[in-house]
Amino acid sequence: MLSKKKIMDALGEMANLFPDAHGKLNARNPFELLIAVILSAQTTDVAVNKVTPVLFTAYSTPSSLAQADIEDVIEKIRAIGLYRNKAKNIIAASQMLFDEFNGEVPTSHSELMKLPGVGRKTANVVLGDAFGIPGIAVDTHVERIAKRLQIVKKDASVLEVEQALMKNIPKNLWVQAHHTMIFFGRYHCTAKKPKCANCPLLEMCAFRQKESS
Repeated sequence: MLSKKKIMDALGEMANLFPDAHGKLNARNPFELLIAVILSAQTTDVAVNKVTPVLFTAYSTPSSLAQADIEDVIEKIRAIGLYRNKAKNIIAASQMLFDEFNGEVPTSHSELMKLPGVGRKTANVVLGDAFGIPGIAVDTHVERIAKRLQIVKKDASVLEVEQALMKNIPKNLWVQAHHTMIFFGRYHCTAKKPKCANCPLLEMCAFRQKESS
């Protein structure tokens, strides 16, 4: 496994490639970000950004979305995957926000995870991007990079990936590190055709070693 210094060096190289790495979901406030992140499960940020303007025009607050007709919500988000279950979750989450949190998105990890459709990754994204509260959200890109660069073992769970990154990266850098790794995984070290030929991290990459063996 990589040492803490090598992990930080690797992050530095990723940041050199993607100095403007940031969250790409469009949202004007914590509530909109929460809903957008719930909708983004197993689909792209681009797809979510296409449906949320219409959704948020119709339902701009937890109270309005809590009272929405599910079929109307489904119609507005039909272009993304799993739209029926996601419509159910965002309505139920809005109802809980209205009923239990005075219509405000909670800033506690445990309270966020009580909301329908919210897991560790979603909670960490919302806390980091909406409130600046440090966290590392492990999506498929972050997990893939952590395993290819041997930050964790190949069979590590998502939670183990999160814990390893938190242990080796300074807390004040967690949110940015998450975005940097996502950009690196999304645009450079992709799942099927990574850009190995011009990768500054090739020497430490398990994928490269596997391909060349």
